[in-house]
Amino acid sequence: MGKRITIDVAGGSFAAYLATPSANARGTAIVVIQEIFGINADMRQTCDDFASQGFVAICPDLYWRQEPNVELTDKTEVEWKKALALYSAFDVDKGVADLDATIQTARKQQGVTGGVGTVGYCLGGLLAFLTATRTNADAAVSYYGVGIDKHLAEASKQTAPLLMHIAEDDEFVPPEARATIIEAMRGRPKVEIHTYPGCMHAFARNDGVHYNADAAKAANARTLAFFQAMQ
Repeated sequence: MGKRITIDVAGGSFAAYLATPSANARGTAIVVIQEIFGINADMRQTCDDFASQGFVAICPDLYWRQEPNVELTDKTEVEWKKALALYSAFDVDKGVADLDATIQTARKQQGVTGGVGTVGYCLGGLLAFLTATRTNADAAVSYYGVGIDKHLAEASKQTAPLLMHIAEDDEFVPPEARATIIEAMRGRPKVEIHTYPGCMHAFARNDGVHYNADAAKAANARTLAFFQAMQ
């Protein structure tokens, strides 16, 4: 079980869910970046799972400027409508700034003596990509990021190692966008791309509508190995 902490930034403060390892601490941390549903059970479980592997894991509330403490699922139309409305009004640049603050907070957590990586899903997949270009994150993992094709001009600024998981049947990322992303990023130094045939968006969402156990297991194993190599 994790706990709630508060992160202060210019103009206010926001909550974050913090999970810490009870054993076999690695000395490294992971910033878990939410989907469009806020810090829900899926995000908390994801943090807890990373903590069980020895990482400090922290998930910030990126909707705090719009509505603090949003917690939605993908199970009802009402929740989808609210999530999509929040997503449409979300300020990406301010979100990346909040993530930068979260990365610096993670570096100050007890027991963190090494690198801090980021991992994001959906909206968070885009934001994870941007942490590799705009912040001092030591590694970044993007799961089925939405909107990355609109930010590829920033690819040349990528400094952190970047792992990308791309669903081949992602209904929120058209085939042309997926092809553009892969073409732009493949061959770049420190970029690793994996595609998942037959998988729809959010194939790794815990208890999600489109959860694919085999693909999620493969992607999560690659992510774990990627972060285990982080210094």
